[in-house]
Amino acid sequence: MYKRIQTLKNLGRDSCFLWGARQTGKSTLLGRLFPDSRKYDLLLSDEFARLSTRPSLLREEILESPLPHKPVIIDEAQKIPSLLDEAQWLIVNKGIQFIFCGSSARKLKRGGANLLGGRALRYDLFPLVYPEIPDFDLLRALNNGLIPRHYQSDHAPDLLRSYVGDYLKEEIYAEAAVRRIPAFSRFLEASAFSNGEIVNFQNIAAECGVSGPTVKQYFQILEDTLLARFISSFRKKPKRRVVQAPKFYFFDVGLANFLLNRGKILPKSESFGKAFEHFICQEISAHSHYSGLHYPIYYWRTSSQFEVDFILGDHQVAVEIKAAERAEERHLKGIRAFREEYKTQKAILVSLDPRPRVIDGVSILPWKEFLSRLWAEEIIY
Repeated sequence: MYKRIQTLKNLGRDSCFLWGARQTGKSTLLGRLFPDSRKYDLLLSDEFARLSTRPSLLREEILESPLPHKPVIIDEAQKIPSLLDEAQWLIVNKGIQFIFCGSSARKLKRGGANLLGGRALRYDLFPLVYPEIPDFDLLRALNNGLIPRHYQSDHAPDLLRSYVGDYLKEEIYAEAAVRRIPAFSRFLEASAFSNGEIVNFQNIAAECGVSGPTVKQYFQILEDTLLARFISSFRKKPKRRVVQAPKFYFFDVGLANFLLNRGKILPKSESFGKAFEHFICQEISAHSHYSGLHYPIYYWRTSSQFEVDFILGDHQVAVEIKAAERAEERHLKGIRAFREEYKTQKAILVSLDPRPRVIDGVSILPWKEFLSRLWAEEIIY
């Protein structure tokens, strides 16, 4: 069992939501943190049936036998939005603490659920990250992804095939999020080619045979169900003309590999470089949340094709990713152009170099060194 960084720190007696994509380990984490808590698992058909028919059973059962100082856990809370009304009454009038766990707030929002009117904290659980894995294996991570079950499996492609199938059935069809499942399935494959790239909504719409607004809705579904994220363009008072469309990343590199049919990822290949960048993006995104800093993450690209992969915070840190065994002067063009326009606290190129070094004020960091410093709060703080 992996020791997760997410521990719901500072929760105290507050209620909270714990969100995360399917199979990231939410139920396992809550079982470890709160082994004696009462739990309602809405994935169980009998539990779902009785509570969806009569949500007041939640209130009646908790009032009959409350567990002092133990949170009540509702797993897959998005399946019955009306339970939040009962929970809110118990929070306000009886001081009961709840932990709502789920993979999507979409149905709660669509169903008019009030998300407890700001009375609950929010936490997120990401796929595994570097410091959570003893004897971390980069090639395994880039090939299998970092969903716990997938990372450790020797049959990750089969698990990913099942994962995509279950997602389409349970997250999309069961929630009636879209009416045309075949079109959404085509979109899911087409969107993979935008992974790590600037999104062209019209091109994807034409490829899938749907409208531009429909494609934007589909991307929103991926965001709402925590399967993907957009990285916005950094464009604070630019001197150069910059690209403004967002970049797109799936939440896990293994999912992108499967949808792109990349096959086995080997060092020095083009797919290795793309997966390597994606992996570093995952680490930075998770760190932003787990650290409590919640710093924004951007990319920067000019119309003349200068680019920096990630800008952290308000341009405090510029990070370029190169899957090169030895970083060279030519790899620094984007960071140098960015530093001509903005003052940064740190400029970093993450590579496969064996040892850290400095070129013209830019830190060349081996990926392990970068991640060690990132998680030690030495990159951004």
